[in-house]
Amino acid sequence: MKSNDLKKLAKLVRYYILASTVAAGSGHPTSSLSATDLMTVLMFGNFFRFDFAHRDNLANDRLIFSKGHASPLFYALYLAAGVITPHEMMTLRKFGSRLEGHATPRFPYTEVATGSLGQGLSVGVGMALALKMNSDLGFKIYEEDKRNNHKSKFIIHKSAPRVYVLLGDSEIAEGAVWEAVNLASYYKLSNLVAIVDVNRLGQTGETMLGWDTGRYKKRFEAFGWETAIIDGHDYKQILQCYHAAILQKKSDKPIVIIAKTIKGKGVSFLENKNGWHGKPILREQLDAALKELGKVDLKIRGKVSLPQLGIRSNELRIENNKNIRNPKFTNHNHYKLGDQVATRKAFGLALARLGETYPMIVSLDAEVSNSTYAEIFREKFPDRFFEMFVAEQNMVGAAVGFARLGFIPFVSSFVAFLTRGFDQIRMAAISGANVKFCGSHAGVSIGEDGPSQMGLEDIAMFRAVHSSVVLYPADAVATEKLVEEMVKHKGICYLRTTRPATPVIYDNNEKFPIGGIKIHYPQKTADAGEKASLVKKPVIIIAAGITLFEALKAQGELGKRGIEATVVDCYSIKPIGKEKLAKLVSTLKNKSNAPVQIVTVEDHWYDGGLGDAVLAALSDIDGIMIHKLAVSKMPQSGKPQELLDFEKISARAIVAKVLSII
Repeated sequence: MKSNDLKKLAKLVRYYILASTVAAGSGHPTSSLSATDLMTVLMFGNFFRFDFAHRDNLANDRLIFSKGHASPLFYALYLAAGVITPHEMMTLRKFGSRLEGHATPRFPYTEVATGSLGQGLSVGVGMALALKMNSDLGFKIYEEDKRNNHKSKFIIHKSAPRVYVLLGDSEIAEGAVWEAVNLASYYKLSNLVAIVDVNRLGQTGETMLGWDTGRYKKRFEAFGWETAIIDGHDYKQILQCYHAAILQKKSDKPIVIIAKTIKGKGVSFLENKNGWHGKPILREQLDAALKELGKVDLKIRGKVSLPQLGIRSNELRIENNKNIRNPKFTNHNHYKLGDQVATRKAFGLALARLGETYPMIVSLDAEVSNSTYAEIFREKFPDRFFEMFVAEQNMVGAAVGFARLGFIPFVSSFVAFLTRGFDQIRMAAISGANVKFCGSHAGVSIGEDGPSQMGLEDIAMFRAVHSSVVLYPADAVATEKLVEEMVKHKGICYLRTTRPATPVIYDNNEKFPIGGIKIHYPQKTADAGEKASLVKKPVIIIAAGITLFEALKAQGELGKRGIEATVVDCYSIKPIGKEKLAKLVSTLKNKSNAPVQIVTVEDHWYDGGLGDAVLAALSDIDGIMIHKLAVSKMPQSGKPQELLDFEKISARAIVAKVLSII
């Protein structure tokens, strides 16, 4: 498309940016206007390639608006492409509309939800890594031929599709941006293109560097990026830059285009004026603003080029074409009762086993793979393991990028460090991302490393994430089964693992469905069967992970005193086995006139963890009393058992609590 036609399209885009935000009565028109020329040329100048009829085509380029508040521009571009109708454009920000204030996947051409600044480039890194796996890491894209016995036709192409990320200059202050910049250079993501809209003004005033594009250039170059500085409103410069940076690019470096722009460009009373961020113009100002745009052709539409691969299909997939380099691994992991195995190691073994069955599994670890045991997966599938270094926010964002392209990313680190990426996890949920997390070294049971290393907030954190699954296995068998359950479940899942080795207590044939529990009846009841008379003073001890073993020890000690306590392994904290717990409580209530005493025990802070999950699950049941044992004092270095005793979550503390309430 010629420069004059691109300018006509840009007028159309600006028209709908202004009109839609006036209709909505809110929005970010000035932040959208500054990047309009840049993005119009990108989308309609034969640079961005996308098959609108097949949005999941893996040959498509990807576009991420990290400056998510520029959603009026984002939607107006798709209107100019003929994807959105003018009528729908005017539903911007209205209840029920797909066009939300900050774009989410409810609008199907949104790759991931953005709007929490500083995250888009990390997602772009994940996507670029995933797409480069085709050419750099021995993967092949194939198209399923449904007319020919469902055989696969392999298609090899040299250049991976590109990932474009639009960033605002305000968000460049975010540390996560530089985590992404650093990793993109390390992995030589030549298919990643960042475009920085340097319009000088943030929400409350001038940004840190203002219009000093030279300093932006030096910073990106210091991280090993190729750079270009342009006037973001000069079409000749934009076209020449894109042509050189995209169509003629030869280096293996990622590239950033640093564009000096004017906030509010196109409307004189908005241009470079502070105080307009996040504010639409008034209705009575709209005519004057549109008059400044000049004549707008409301019927003009632009054409987006199709992918270079030349395949129009949603059936493209990525398939691993590499032979397994280390054949010593077995297909199944079997454990013997009584064996001492850390659940973190069982996680690594399970992930490596499942990697054979599920070729879309990839592993991302924050330089602790020898502790999380993700190194076992790395040894078996080196081409599907990605070292993300000590940069957890970027790791989570990149995992969202992998997930968007159909991979099943497993993100692993110490529990304490995963909390650093909570905002990225929260945004992943808004995107509906299929990301799996494993946090090791949970709780005070890690021992001597001290409180800075003790993850004690993680259950509360992941429980708060929309539609999440939170799992806490006690032994290797439970871990083995639950990792596979995570793979099968679509959505965010969190597995909490323990540092010290724990005994195997479950048979290899046991099943551990998400939402289930395991009941350990007192020995007398187990011998007599479930229908036997239980106790006169019913007691239930609910635990998970490391505290299950303390609960079982307490059960034995209480048995010696003639007190029969039923222990529940609540390995699925969310969703919790509400119906099964209620059934157990009902059974015990029917055997006794006394209230059922329930003690929850967890290696987690008092608030938001297992105890609160149990309280919520059983809140509508009468005739019960729930008592929580949890970490309540600031822990310190020491032996694991010393710390369990110190926090009163050990077998000794459980026995004392039960004796005090019956």
